[in-house]
Amino acid sequence: MKAKDRTDLPRVHMNELDADYRSHNKEEVNQGLNAEQALQESKRCLDCVNPTCMSGCPVEINIPGFIKNIERGEFLEAAKTLKMTSALPAVCGRVCPQEKQCESQCFYTLKLKKDAVAIGYLERFAADYERESGQISIPEVAAPNGKKIAVIGSGPAGLSFAGDMAKLGYDVCVFEALHEIGGVLKYGIPEFRLPNNIVDVEIENLKKIGVKFVMDTIIGKTITFEDLAQEGFLGMFVASGAGLPNFMNIPGENLINVLSSNEYLTRVNLMDAANPEADTPVPFGKNVAIIGGGNTAMDSVRTAKRLGAKRAIIVYRRSEEEMPARLEEVKHAKEEGIEFMTLHNPIEYLGDENGRVKQMRLQKMELGEPDASGRRKPVAIPGATELLDVDLVIVSVGVSPNPLVPSSVSGLDVSKWGTIVVNEGMQSSIPTIFAGGDIVRGGATVILAMGDGRRAAASMHEFLNK
Repeated sequence: MKAKDRTDLPRVHMNELDADYRSHNKEEVNQGLNAEQALQESKRCLDCVNPTCMSGCPVEINIPGFIKNIERGEFLEAAKTLKMTSALPAVCGRVCPQEKQCESQCFYTLKLKKDAVAIGYLERFAADYERESGQISIPEVAAPNGKKIAVIGSGPAGLSFAGDMAKLGYDVCVFEALHEIGGVLKYGIPEFRLPNNIVDVEIENLKKIGVKFVMDTIIGKTITFEDLAQEGFLGMFVASGAGLPNFMNIPGENLINVLSSNEYLTRVNLMDAANPEADTPVPFGKNVAIIGGGNTAMDSVRTAKRLGAKRAIIVYRRSEEEMPARLEEVKHAKEEGIEFMTLHNPIEYLGDENGRVKQMRLQKMELGEPDASGRRKPVAIPGATELLDVDLVIVSVGVSPNPLVPSSVSGLDVSKWGTIVVNEGMQSSIPTIFAGGDIVRGGATVILAMGDGRRAAASMHEFLNK
């Protein structure tokens, strides 16, 4: 097919569940591409001599390679190509912000000013096809070298690191504080965006190449780093995440039914808290406000809608254009009836006689000059406030690194933000300890965390074999 003919092909649209139907259940919204759609989209790839799309991928997937396999109808080979560098292709195909990474560097976007090749859709298709076919390939693994490696945290950074180290022949054990493997993939992302069974299959694939998992174990408390060293672990990778929620420190924030998105999503996703008969049921609200404009805020507000909220509202201090959430998530939220109150910021919560939140006072904002992030800074409009009736508030204004690990290791360099300081190879001030993901970045996407894991694995392998 000639390049001109390829560039004239329109980008495919993802199949989705009906908005009204899906807003009342936890079924996955995006339904994936069928084989015909995948073949059609794969033909748009120009197989560039210099594939700039790969420069936008933190885990360096051979993007043209797997797409050309799809175009030839070799779907299983496409999945194998993905798994050469990615431990979680079915996950990445669903939750990675491709529009800001690989697809932003696609020739269509950079030169033709057209819609990029749907790399994420095709990645998901290949991974799903392999899983549903029952012919799941296991990556080639080097002979065991007898060296034990510990991983602290089973989120995307930890899983990516573990997979690469296992392929290199190391004896890898992942320690997880919670009772489920997957970290933020399980507790932070709702099933309507990332079904648990998809994560479970990816984890089973890691087990098949020798990765071991130990749950309900808090490194730094249940087991110390000294204990790990005494047990023969020669290297440790810290991927403990950023599980400490941020609040705004405004009046009334300690009222009943004002909680963090971390707590809300973790309880719903991991603790069956949406069941009123659960040991720790989550509070249900009819008028629910979520403070923030990121993906976690979108996950929280859409979860509240599914749990019966009559009004589920995003309250965000900037305009919609400045929202960090994926455009797809904003689109889905609007389709499901989510309200958006942009250029508003809470300054006080008001409670009833029982100490439960009943209203929030909002400051109206306008946009001023750009701040350090490049986004226009929100500025309060003097005297412009309003009251909003609410019975549940979920605060989603960011997270801070989990302080347990950094505070439990003597001599470990930590930044003023509580993140572990590392070099380009993700190695900390203690040579045998490497780190990546949120505990280094303070906040990261799934794919950036996975990139850290891959970089750390290559660096630790080099360090242990000098």
